[in-house]
Amino acid sequence: MEPEKNVRLTSAEITQLWTAYMNDTALICQLNYFLAKVEDEEVKPIIQHTVDVTNGHIETLTGIFNKENYPIPYGFKMDEDVDITAPRLFSDAYVLDYLYVMGRISLQAYSISVGLSARNDIYSYFNDCLREMTEIIRETKDVLLSKGLYLRPPYLETPDSIDFVKSQSFLTGYFGERRPLLGTEIVNLFSNFQRNAIGSATMIGYSQVAKSKEVRTFMVKGKEIAKSHFGVFGSIMKEDDLPIPQTWETEVTSSTTYIFSDKLIMFMTTALIGLSVGYYGTSMAMSPRRDLGVQYSKLSLEILRYAEDGANILIKNGWMDGGTT
Repeated sequence: MEPEKNVRLTSAEITQLWTAYMNDTALICQLNYFLAKVEDEEVKPIIQHTVDVTNGHIETLTGIFNKENYPIPYGFKMDEDVDITAPRLFSDAYVLDYLYVMGRISLQAYSISVGLSARNDIYSYFNDCLREMTEIIRETKDVLLSKGLYLRPPYLETPDSIDFVKSQSFLTGYFGERRPLLGTEIVNLFSNFQRNAIGSATMIGYSQVAKSKEVRTFMVKGKEIAKSHFGVFGSIMKEDDLPIPQTWETEVTSSTTYIFSDKLIMFMTTALIGLSVGYYGTSMAMSPRRDLGVQYSKLSLEILRYAEDGANILIKNGWMDGGTT
């Protein structure tokens, strides 16, 4: 559809566009590094497809900013924020799972952007992003399945009949006997475990290649928090005899050669922290058992404090781009 004439971008639209540009310019640096290092011929086409899509996004977003006479975010640059000639830091299996996890996160972000977009051209852009990301996720999942790397959520027994909650004991869990986990609770525990597992491996890698001691220390702390969190989720699942997803620490090499700028490392990490707060909030709302709500509340508070430390590092080094304020 043709853009509406003389209709200014709303604060919601410009914020979503700005965020998308920052995310895509950061992602393209990572993707080009992955593409230069990947050896698996089944993984390489997926990375190339994602690179092509992301470059297209950056070009479209740049055009929108120019047309609106709006300043283009500085973002991230291939010649400043990544060295694609550096040694391999992550295995192909990690890269494949990372693409899948990030694809699912992007899918949710684009869905929100569609809902916040009123102007036809902006709505169409984010709707196209949704379609493209759905294709990439499908491709990634197919390869994960073919390699036996796709982590399926636990199965549920088929009930004999439907049932209704008849007692307040349905909500107990912190004190007294705990009822079995609901399907929604299992899915959220499983997904939060997965995100923290890939996050822990990512921050191990980042901590090895970060230049400044401050950023290295921040990454090590983040790795410890992620491991603690997926440990909590795993222990809850284990109580119900549910399978625990795999972790990815062994998929990180011992390389300490510079790859990503500290600015890029901090941006990606703080962005993931912010997403975790949202996921935990959603999980809390979807988990009626009281002990789960208490756990999500405690874990959210911990990562909020960690996020504040990250924001202070970004501000101190002049890395926080506040162009939409």
